[in-house]
Amino acid sequence: MSTPPDLQVVGDPLVIAAAGFMYVVGFFADKVPGVDTGWDTLHTLVRIPAGALLAACAIGEVGAGAEIAAALGGGTIAAGSHFTKAGTRVLINTSPEPFSNWTAPITEDIAVFAGLWAALQHPVLFLILLVIFILLIIWLLPKLFRAIKKVFRFFINFFSGKKEPAPDTNFESALDPVEPPTLTKE
Repeated sequence: MSTPPDLQVVGDPLVIAAAGFMYVVGFFADKVPGVDTGWDTLHTLVRIPAGALLAACAIGEVGAGAEIAAALGGGTIAAGSHFTKAGTRVLINTSPEPFSNWTAPITEDIAVFAGLWAALQHPVLFLILLVIFILLIIWLLPKLFRAIKKVFRFFINFFSGKKEPAPDTNFESALDPVEPPTLTKE
């Protein structure tokens, strides 16, 4: 299988070296709470346009309309996966225990290699998993944005001196059964 002509530039040693360098820096940055959020913030300017550009180039010479549609699709998928990763990382960083701060990025690294393997060895399985991933992003992103808003609101109130209670993180209380109202004769 050969690379489409528009994507042959990704095989250039300089591009591979730059991507490898960014991967190594990102590998270590992802393991440090706070640094990973800064890295993700910076990569908002990199990952989304790169996803759009790669998708537009991968489609080949089929017309400007198809290239624009591919760029929109690739950019949308890149943005969705990026914001899901960055959003979950912001929430994970608020946990006091260090286990999740290391488990999440290692799980992401394994998922990337597994996804690349599936894309190259079993493309149909990869496409099925991609659709499931996109549906998961659609379901998860609104929940992430609401939770991140609460975290930022808490920090803004904390640093501005407002005396508002911390966000409720007791998820077990939400699972308690609700007592039905009792009817009484008056």
